[in-house]
Amino acid sequence: MTEKIELQKKARGQRPEYFADPAIDKVLSITMALAGEMAVMRDRLDTIERLMEDGTPVTSEAINSYQPDAQVRSQRDAWRETFLDIVLRRIHQEREELDGEATTAKTYSEAIALVEKE
Repeated sequence: MTEKIELQKKARGQRPEYFADPAIDKVLSITMALAGEMAVMRDRLDTIERLMEDGTPVTSEAINSYQPDAQVRSQRDAWRETFLDIVLRRIHQEREELDGEATTAKTYSEAIALVEKE
């Protein structure tokens, strides 16, 4: 008989805050949780497709015991990187805009003013 594994349902300690508005942190947390679940579902679907292509019967045991080789892991990693770039595009754009502002400072005092603005 397989032993049931219980996962911790709540994180311990205080949640990190990334934005001034806690609602934004909550939305980001929810979005990242959904993105994580989506990535897991995508990996499982990829496993199912590969099992079917190999003519292996698709069962829960076959899916759970599937071990991707290096090439499959590389393909999945590339998909996940692209997926997260899409999910986090707005955050990346904002960071790039801030980086662009920082590089437009021509003098030390302008650079200080940009930093103090944040």
